[in-house]
Amino acid sequence: MNTNMKLLVVLIAGLAIGGGATWYALDMRMPAGEMADATGKDAAKAEKEVLFWYDPMVPDQHFDKPGKSPFMDMDLVPKYAGDSAGGNGEAGIRIDPRVAQNLGVRTAPAERGRLWRRIDTVGYVRADDNRVEVLQARINGWIEGLHVHALNDPVKRGQLIAEVYSPDLYVAQEEFLLALKHPEDSGWIGAARQKMAFLGLSPKQIANLEKSGKPQRRVNYHAPIGGIVSRIAVHEGAAVNAGMPILEITDLSKIWVTAEVMENQAAWIAPGKSVEISVDSLPGELFEGKVDYLYPTVNAGTRTHPVRIVLANKGLKLKPGMFAKVTLYGGKGEEAVLVPSEAVITTGKRSIVLVAQGDGHFTPVAVQTGMESDGQTAILKGLEGGEQVVTSGQFLIESEANLRGALDKLGAPGEMAPNIHTGSGSITLIDAKTGELEMRHDPIPSLDWPSMTMEFEVKDPAILNGLKKGQQVEFDLVKEDGGFPVVAIRPKAAAVKPAAGGK
Repeated sequence: MNTNMKLLVVLIAGLAIGGGATWYALDMRMPAGEMADATGKDAAKAEKEVLFWYDPMVPDQHFDKPGKSPFMDMDLVPKYAGDSAGGNGEAGIRIDPRVAQNLGVRTAPAERGRLWRRIDTVGYVRADDNRVEVLQARINGWIEGLHVHALNDPVKRGQLIAEVYSPDLYVAQEEFLLALKHPEDSGWIGAARQKMAFLGLSPKQIANLEKSGKPQRRVNYHAPIGGIVSRIAVHEGAAVNAGMPILEITDLSKIWVTAEVMENQAAWIAPGKSVEISVDSLPGELFEGKVDYLYPTVNAGTRTHPVRIVLANKGLKLKPGMFAKVTLYGGKGEEAVLVPSEAVITTGKRSIVLVAQGDGHFTPVAVQTGMESDGQTAILKGLEGGEQVVTSGQFLIESEANLRGALDKLGAPGEMAPNIHTGSGSITLIDAKTGELEMRHDPIPSLDWPSMTMEFEVKDPAILNGLKKGQQVEFDLVKEDGGFPVVAIRPKAAAVKPAAGGK
């Protein structure tokens, strides 16, 4: 036996003695370079501190010394300081970094902060109901003069609007003039004066009557406010009765905007909150206002709350009926982890983000989302901050994760996502009806499992349909309730043989 062979035998023996139950079967024909590499790794591992020993099939059970596993016919495996937790492996899925780059996969950091409670919605400009005045007739008579003839005509406060002839008012004026001839009867004079006021004469008109001593055939009606004519109820020559409206005037110096706020955002809004409004006809111009009132009703069809906003309308730029873009500010929200909104994948059951672990590894994490504002979404549970989340190309990664069964095994938001462990082997026993499955599998590095034949629990027997004994397969395991059930299994792609004569 030459010197190299003797050295190899001594090395094997030494490792067997020093390593307890861990044995190494080395090929006597191993090239010197490979042998050096293997022994170098063993030496590096030996220098690490052993924290405990465990059975890869039952990784939660720890032992303080090496030996045989009480659960399986195999040796316990050491857990070294600095290694990943025994049996947990690596979560999620892996995509070749070059493929990820070609697909434009981008990431962004998850950072802690606060979002402004900003609501972008739409609304409509309308007149302020508090700035509408109706001009009514107080006597029976006829419209002998109408000085406003078209809707939306502007009028000024005090402008002459209509002249009404009324026999009743004419008689009342005569009575007042007669009473003035008897100054000793002050009660009569006061009653006559009050009667004319009730019939619609202003104090100025009564003073003019008293000065001139001549009754007026017509009663003049003047605009009580400035604005636009929003309604004309009568026309010149028409008869009127007491209480009949003549026309309506609306002051547009201040207007309302009625906006719709989603039901789950209504709690952010209160009277006095700031609002910014823009309209398409005035690009680049912003109108600032305040929330005046949050209506106590909800639109049953749209599930929105109407919100009333008051705006000063300088120059009457805003017209009733205009469509408005509305931004309401409800103050800053609670501190949370913030991610770009495009990083959140929302399904009917949950929201997830994909966390980039580096070297093409991605982990799907279930999250609980909060408010969204200005392209960012608050994450209430699931992330701690500092993670790199995928913002582009995540749907391809999500599809891959679905194929691997990763997304189906996600926990609740804030819980660590379970790890997917992939192995390969051949089926030695299978029954799709009962879910019975036995395989001779290759080593599974993520679980530190050596090659062996064993029975497997199957999560859903339906995944065994179409498979048969002796078939080469790949399978996915997930740790669950102390075991590792198979959650996905698929035929292993056969190697393509070159055609005859091929290289």
